[in-house]
Amino acid sequence: MSQTPPERDDTDAWLPEVQPETYGISPELVRSVSEALESGRQAEARDLAAELHEADLADLLESLDRDERPQLIEALGGDFDLEVLTYLDDSVREEVVEALEPKHIASSLSDLNSDDAVDIIEDLDEEAQQRVLAALPQAERMVLEESLSFPEDSAGRIMQRELLAVPSSWTVGETIDYMRASKDLPDDFYDLYIVDPKHQPIGYVPLSRAMRTRRPVLLTEIMNEDMRTIPIHMDQEEVAYVFRQYGLVSAPVVDDAGRLVGAVTVDDVVHIIDEEAEEDLLKLAGVQETDLYSAVLDTTKARFTWLLVNLFTAVAASVVIALFEDTLERIVALAVLMPIVASMGGNAGTQTLTVAVRAIAMRDLGSGNALRFVGKEILVGLVNGLMFAVVAGVVAWAWFDMPSIGLIIAAAMVINLVVAALSGALVPLGLEKVGVDPAVASSVVLTTVTDVIGFFAFLGLATLFLL
Repeated sequence: MSQTPPERDDTDAWLPEVQPETYGISPELVRSVSEALESGRQAEARDLAAELHEADLADLLESLDRDERPQLIEALGGDFDLEVLTYLDDSVREEVVEALEPKHIASSLSDLNSDDAVDIIEDLDEEAQQRVLAALPQAERMVLEESLSFPEDSAGRIMQRELLAVPSSWTVGETIDYMRASKDLPDDFYDLYIVDPKHQPIGYVPLSRAMRTRRPVLLTEIMNEDMRTIPIHMDQEEVAYVFRQYGLVSAPVVDDAGRLVGAVTVDDVVHIIDEEAEEDLLKLAGVQETDLYSAVLDTTKARFTWLLVNLFTAVAASVVIALFEDTLERIVALAVLMPIVASMGGNAGTQTLTVAVRAIAMRDLGSGNALRFVGKEILVGLVNGLMFAVVAGVVAWAWFDMPSIGLIIAAAMVINLVVAALSGALVPLGLEKVGVDPAVASSVVLTTVTDVIGFFAFLGLATLFLL
């Protein structure tokens, strides 16, 4: 006789308990592996790391000290999966490759898809590349060298050569039999590409559709002819846009003659989108590449140039302040209050700038809607300027007991926030128009404009009305 479970008010108690740390590695694991390596217990370190996913093992390697990484690799020995390299930071990847035997790299590369193999090799220095390629069989070396000959950020670099291309005369049954018998298919694929006698793609069939169609049906009867092909020299950012725009999971790559030479899959595009977003974020801060794992000297050199540029922009703002030296000597309160105007303008401009740069990168902002965007940002700057003008004016008035200073900082606040909004919108649009990456140069120009205008408006109005 079945029994009905008792009624409970807490319905959530019937749900399965979710562990807080389902993914990733814990600090305890990193500490345990580090202690095992320091104590010479390599077998224990190997047991702790051997069952980790490739991505988690990469995180573990990055978390260890520089001298501990080769020890862990030595402990893992032949169990070290080369796919781990695809998840590593570039600087750490070079260290790991140096610790690996070329023969192990060569044998492991043969087990990877061509796009993953290229991803591993392309970021190595020239000496490491030659050492790895020399250890490969000639046929595989030629394929990788051809992929490396394409531009660095092109579709030719990120495509995988392993794909399923079948003649237009085949049936579903023939294709299924071929897939079962072939040993050269990629580990994961989503679409079957239909090619004509010139090996040019004429359509595709999703794998799921082929598997639920009867064997005698021709592939041409169920194929999609609306296919987005990727030219082999297309920039990877353009590839990501095509995938995002049309909701693709894979797309064929064609050479200059239109022949099918490879395929790009959505997992590659996810990496591209991540890389491009990271690149834009770093450029906005004046950093060329992530340097979390780089040496102190390398990081210092990489940041010096950008800081030097910012020094000159700061000098420009200081020149404006020097023009009103007499005013500052007579009214000391101005020196206390003037950073407020410049800071508010800089922050407001950065907000607009960030939205504009992101919209340009996503192709949501262009000549068609630029005027509307600029107009909206000016209105936002004006409204915010008026509201903060009241706040800043009252504070300055109460602080120094001078109504005139309150009115001047209020007027300067409105002017600078409007100019900041206008600059934050126009600077990236203008740079994009002349072919300069807005993510690289926009912040320098914006900072200079908001500082110069902020100081000039505030001190200029003070000079005009107080002296």
